[in-house]
Amino acid sequence: MPATTKKAKTKLSKLQWRNRNKVLGNFKLGIKASSNARKYYIKLASHYAQLSNIRQDTIHKMTTDLSRKVYCIRIEDLNVSGMIANHKLANAVSNNCFYEVRRQLVYKQVHYGSKVEIVDRWFPSSKKCSLCGHIQSMKLSDRVFCCHKCNHTLDRDENASINLENAPDKLVRSARP
Repeated sequence: MPATTKKAKTKLSKLQWRNRNKVLGNFKLGIKASSNARKYYIKLASHYAQLSNIRQDTIHKMTTDLSRKVYCIRIEDLNVSGMIANHKLANAVSNNCFYEVRRQLVYKQVHYGSKVEIVDRWFPSSKKCSLCGHIQSMKLSDRVFCCHKCNHTLDRDENASINLENAPDKLVRSARP
């Protein structure tokens, strides 16, 4: 998540907290909305739009940069709905817009001449040693992969990227727009 998104989210939360008791009115009770409440909700909508635009701009720039520089891009087919169900991961997963990144990479592959491949969701990219092939369980909090068989130590994400690069062809499929 870029720093600008974090800053915009902080601004949004402060705005919401300061105006937590504002009521836009109630038609059933005959209470009309005050002009200050209307102004607040317009300001709130513009903050949400700004946050959305920052996210969208970041994703577009990242996918364009990747498509220009890299010929073959391999991504994992993740169970995003399952990840969002975990309340500890939900915010981070939602902010990163995994499906939108995948969608943009796929449609930009035609324009930039890159190739997007999707690795099967059950391929153990994070749990498998990139050196000896030993598979072991890991907690999500473990950021360094340390193989119990050959004592190979590597950053978890770097290890997963090597495994994705060397994934067997039967578990890899081409992404189509």
